[in-house]
Amino acid sequence: MADPWQNTTYHQGGGDSYGSYGEGGGHDGYGYQADYPLQEEDAASDVTEGHDEEDQMYEGEYQGIPHPDEVKAVGWGGGWVKQHRTFTQETGDRVPQELSEQYEDIMEDCGHGKFQWTLFVVLGLALMADGVECFVVAFVLPSAEKDLCLSNAEKGMLGLTVFLGMMVGAFLWGGLADKVGRRRCLVVALAINCVFVFLSSFAQGYGFFLFFRLLSGVGIGGTVPIVYSYFSEFLQMDKRGEHLSWLCMFWMIGGIYASFTAWGIIPRYGWGFSMGTEFQFHSWRVFVLVAALPAIASLVGLTFMPESPRFLLENAKHDEAWMILKQVHDTNWRAKGQPEKVFTVSTFIILAGLVGELTLWFTVIYLLQVLRNVASLLSAELRFATLFMAIIWFCMAFSYYGLSVWFPDMIKHLQYEEYESKVKVFHKERVENFHFNFSLENQIHKEGEYIHDKFISIEMKSVKFESSLFEDCRFEDIRSTDTVFENCTIRSTVFYNTDLWEEKFIDCKMENTTFEHNKYGCHLDTVEENDVLIYLVSFLGSLAVLPGNIISALFMEKIGRVKIIGGSMLISAGCTFFLFLSFSQSAIIAMQCLFCGVSVAAWNGIEVVTVELYPTSKRATAFGVLNALCKLAAVLGSSIFASFVGITKVVPILLSFTALVCGGLVALKLPDTRERILQ
Repeated sequence: MADPWQNTTYHQGGGDSYGSYGEGGGHDGYGYQADYPLQEEDAASDVTEGHDEEDQMYEGEYQGIPHPDEVKAVGWGGGWVKQHRTFTQETGDRVPQELSEQYEDIMEDCGHGKFQWTLFVVLGLALMADGVECFVVAFVLPSAEKDLCLSNAEKGMLGLTVFLGMMVGAFLWGGLADKVGRRRCLVVALAINCVFVFLSSFAQGYGFFLFFRLLSGVGIGGTVPIVYSYFSEFLQMDKRGEHLSWLCMFWMIGGIYASFTAWGIIPRYGWGFSMGTEFQFHSWRVFVLVAALPAIASLVGLTFMPESPRFLLENAKHDEAWMILKQVHDTNWRAKGQPEKVFTVSTFIILAGLVGELTLWFTVIYLLQVLRNVASLLSAELRFATLFMAIIWFCMAFSYYGLSVWFPDMIKHLQYEEYESKVKVFHKERVENFHFNFSLENQIHKEGEYIHDKFISIEMKSVKFESSLFEDCRFEDIRSTDTVFENCTIRSTVFYNTDLWEEKFIDCKMENTTFEHNKYGCHLDTVEENDVLIYLVSFLGSLAVLPGNIISALFMEKIGRVKIIGGSMLISAGCTFFLFLSFSQSAIIAMQCLFCGVSVAAWNGIEVVTVELYPTSKRATAFGVLNALCKLAAVLGSSIFASFVGITKVVPILLSFTALVCGGLVALKLPDTRERILQ
């Protein structure tokens, strides 16, 4: 039996000799043959053929790949067996070399071109889908709260559920991507997101809508850890930091896309249909469907993309890895006008890993290995890296997402204060035999008397009747918002076809009062209630990321990841003190843009370093765990910061400042990974 751990040798078809790759190629590091041995014409075989019928050879035997049965016989549960010696072309001597060094040389040979840019767009759309998901609930709530009859507690739960789903998804898919494959997991995660987004758009009840948004979050939560791990394994070392930073721009594009589509769709209440009172499909549901388009586009694009060859090598799938690397090489050089440039890799370092299909039995094995992989992040060699990165991710997310909620909430609070300052107060007014045929808005009526009056086909918005008397009145076709009757006496009065329910009458005394054909359930107002400011704030915040993203991408390799992370977090901490000076809506918007523009550089650096610190077998797992921690910090930050809106600015500002300073100082202790080969 052949040695199952021998080097895997690939020959180019036709028996040609390729002494080197490139112009006079002299890459030391991974073996390739200067002169192939002469072969009989009928013995020559193309590398893509599965087996020779005469010899009954399994696929890959021409390349010297061990048969899967031989790999299995040696055992797959005990980790990796590495062969560290390969041939150099010039001397024929054996030199030590890790797979990571060999793979880096291969990626340099493949170059950076059409293939990477195509993958960049496909994965960018997946990252864009993640960005859109973070905005969807905030945009639909003003309409959905009426359509689904949501209370304040239910609205808060809906916002948190999305992050909780993304937290679970990041942990789950990040771990599985290291065992099942980057592409396969990303396809399944995006498919789950698309299916449950579709279902949520048709859900008529709060319970189903909440459940479907939770599961859609579980799906989309896998995109960030997988996308960065996946893309980094197609990049050579000197381009990794820059191009991963460019990839981050798609999250910003997702925010802009969500803002524009919400602005253009949700206020158009006519864009929908209804089937009686049981089924309604209003414009906000159309927006939910449109928001899923980036995920659908990425899912379609992934059907044309291959698995990560680095993942395949780690799992002993050398045939597939070689074919994919050849595809990358040929795609890039043909696009550059050099189709004659030949892929000359002939030898791989063998890494024996677990090989198997995702059957029920293997699912159990994979899940157990995922948990073991998570535990290995705290091993001696990774303990401090994991601890430092956990602190940085948590501090950055706590501050960023906390302020992301605080900014629009503060704007709404300022709007509410301004609205309240214009309230009209009517005291002890007496109105008899009057027909109210005009809407009432932002009014307080105290100790009034209304005798034989009619309130017909009007809207009451932010109206309060306090300690008033209604006698022999008629309310008909009334639509109300934030309207209450408190300590009122209501006698011989008829309420016909109104939405004035029992809970809108607080400590009121009813005498011979009739309610006929009451409007039950919730409704959408006929007037546009979505303030354009909610879309404008999100759009400007996303757009402000652009300059920071460009600068960090251009200087990621020159300045270094550590300095960019630490510097950006410390500068962001300084920016938070300007919030003490924000007393107007325009000032808060300006502070939001400044904060987002600076902090994005830190996010870019954090994501690049996370990819580079961990080995291939743990990269997606580590990214998933840290991203799950990020979502937990987002839940805590947004909840805590929102609770102080309208009470004090001091606590949110100090919390944000402390978290950013702490994270920035810890970041400066990280190792510089600029010239580190992906392990």
